[in-house]
Amino acid sequence: MKICFAVLKDEGVESTVYDHFGSAPAFVVVNTEKDNVSAVVNRDANHIHGACNPIKAIGGTEVDAIVVGGIGAGALMGLNAKGIKVFKATGSTIKDNLALFSQNKLPELTIDHTCAGHKGGCAHH
Repeated sequence: MKICFAVLKDEGVESTVYDHFGSAPAFVVVNTEKDNVSAVVNRDANHIHGACNPIKAIGGTEVDAIVVGGIGAGALMGLNAKGIKVFKATGSTIKDNLALFSQNKLPELTIDHTCAGHKGGCAHH
């Protein structure tokens, strides 16, 4: 399984998970089957607020899931339309969240849990 994490900077599995998908400077993709890690610079970082292209952001990288602190409705719907589930990070690092993910302890984000103008539980800066 390929799990993509929004991060401030690439520090492998020690990277801190970023608060918001669209404004994350980078993404780290962990392939749990091949036990490898790769990084992708956010290729849609300069989008207009609310108009994030999530597939462009991750550079077209094929992933099965996204783990992030928060995400907007448009990005969530775009990822879900491609069959990609999005989960809320509850640990601080990728390593922490991988352990929680493997125990099915990360909540899946739905349209009711998205960032709307940076209010309502979104940790977006």
